[in-house]
Parts: sequence; C-alpha cells; structure tokens
Amino acid sequence: MKKLYQYLTFYLIIFVVCYFIYVFPFEILNELLFNEKISRNSSLYYTVLVSVLVIFYFRTYNTFKPLRIFVYEGMGVGFISFWIVNIALLINYIFIINKFYLGIISIFFITILSITSLFLARLIKTKKIKIYTNKINKNYRFVFLSDVHLGSNNSNNLRKIINKINMTDFDFLLIGGDLIDSSSFSLKELQILDKIKKPIIFITGNHEYYIKNSKEKINELKKYNINHLSNNNSIFQDINLIGIDDNVKKDKQINIVQNKYIADKFNVVLVHKPLIWDQIYSNCDLMLSGHTHNGQIFPFNFFVRMRFKYKYGFFKKESSNLYVTSGVGCWGPKMRLGTFNEIVIINLISK
Repeated sequence: MKKLYQYLTFYLIIFVVCYFIYVFPFEILNELLFNEKISRNSSLYYTVLVSVLVIFYFRTYNTFKPLRIFVYEGMGVGFISFWIVNIALLINYIFIINKFYLGIISIFFITILSITSLFLARLIKTKKIKIYTNKINKNYRFVFLSDVHLGSNNSNNLRKIINKINMTDFDFLLIGGDLIDSSSFSLKELQILDKIKKPIIFITGNHEYYIKNSKEKINELKKYNINHLSNNNSIFQDINLIGIDDNVKKDKQINIVQNKYIADKFNVVLVHKPLIWDQIYSNCDLMLSGHTHNGQIFPFNFFVRMRFKYKYGFFKKESSNLYVTSGVGCWGPKMRLGTFNEIVIINLISK
C-alpha cells in the first residue's frame, strides 16, 4: 500500500509539473494573443499527453533524440516561459495594456532569454581557488570537475573540457559525480581521457544510478584511466583523498569521513551533494561538492537554496573549507541563465 501511495504521489507531481512547464505558459500566450481560452478538456488532454511522454522517456531509458530534445529543451523553454507569462499576467492586472502587445512582448523575452541561455550553456569558465595550509610540505595544484553529464552533453563537450584542463599544470583530477547521465552514452567515448596524463579520481553522483545497467557501467570506468574511489581513501603524498558515493546514506557518509580522516594529512572529502559539511568540518580540511548547478536557470536558484544551505561558492568554518561548484555541464536542458559552467583549479599553498 505504501509503495502504491509513493507511485501515485510521484505521477501526480509529474502531472502538475508538466502542466505548469509545458502547457500553462502556452495557454496564457494563446489568451493574450488571440483573446481565446483553451478549454479545460483540451488542457487536460495536452497535460496527460506530455506527462506520458515524459514518464516514458525517463522510465524506459529511451534514447530517441527528438524525444530527448522535447523533454529537456522543452523543460528549459517552458520554465523560462512560465515566469515570463506570470509577469505578463501581473502587469495586465495592474495596468491597462493591450493584451496582444503584451503577448508579443512576452514571446520576444521568451525567445531572447532562451537563445541567451542556450549560448551561455556552451561556455566554460575557469575558477581558481587558493587555500593556505601548514599540513603540506610543498605546493599542490589539482583540478575539480562535477556534473559533466555525458549523455545530456556529447563527447565534444568532454573534449572541450579536456583541452581547457590541459592548458594548466596540475597533480591530479577529481570528478565529483554525475559524469554520465544517459544510457545512450557509449563509454568508449571516454577514451579521449587518455589525453590526461595525470591520476583521475572519481565518485558517483545520483545520475550514475539512473542509467541502465549502472553497476556494470560504473565498474567499466576503470578501463578509461578513472580510479573510482568508492567510500574509501587514497593518499597522494601530503593529501588524504576521501571519496564517498552518492548512494550512501548521510549517516554512513559522516562515518566514512570520520573513519578515514588522517590528522597529519590535508584531508580532501569528495562527495556529490553538499549536505554533510556541518557534521564533518572538524574532520575535513576541504570538502568538494557539486549537484546544485547553482540553480542552472534563473530563478530556479532560489528553490535550490531552500534545499541546500550551501548552494554555490566557497565557504569557510574554522580551519575547514568547502567549495560547491556550479558544475561543468548542464543537466537536462542545455541552457544556463544567470549561472555558468566551470572548471575549478585549486592551489594548495604551504604556509
């Protein structure tokens, strides 16, 4: 009975989201432009149809590209449209404005913001961070990536990331989860990682567990110069790297950090979601996380902030540091608005 309730709740949420993202904005635009309301029956029909397509896409690991574009890019355009048409409705309520012109203005802003977000999603910035510590005998530099989302993004995007990484000298590369997010992505395309001649350390994010045959694919990553640091630690000279997979419950994540902590080393905790820093900061010199995408498309970052206390950026508590990246790739719609893809270069400097 409990499982049935969970399923019904899940499908109800999908139905509501599909209405407000895929259907509602275009109902309002139709009303503004043509002064014609779509009937409730038609609205219900469109919402059911979209919901079926979305559920089919996610539940069947479907790889049909036009359906992927409809689900993901439709999600991004629909989200932008939702806020634009609501602002238009508010303006129409406060001021006396011709509805037709208000609809044209709405379409203009939806188009401009959608094109801008598609363009921004193609850019990758480099973020440099300096951390001073007396726990190391020499300086180190390493690269941190999270949320590459191969599948949503193709191997050309990975090639662009690698080319940028190889423009700097570094000791090792850390990948903080969500490297792969689609069953359609062929792991053979990871062969281009051979261009990175330094150690690559990886932990899983939530999306690795959504793909078909996820366990087998995660195990195959070792063929491509990727060291899966699964709930364990690895010592790199003065640095103790602690890697935690995303399918581990929060209490166990905390225990792993406490058990793998080495007091006289610089302890780096690599964990996908930024949820445990308040509990482990005394056993951690630096925690690195991603997952949040900093909201990806404004104003979704306000909703992300409700879920994650540390949404994006650099934080410090006593001698412990936390960096939450906005990710180097996009999830779902290849769109960014008010946020950026980033590669993080961390310089550890000996005091």
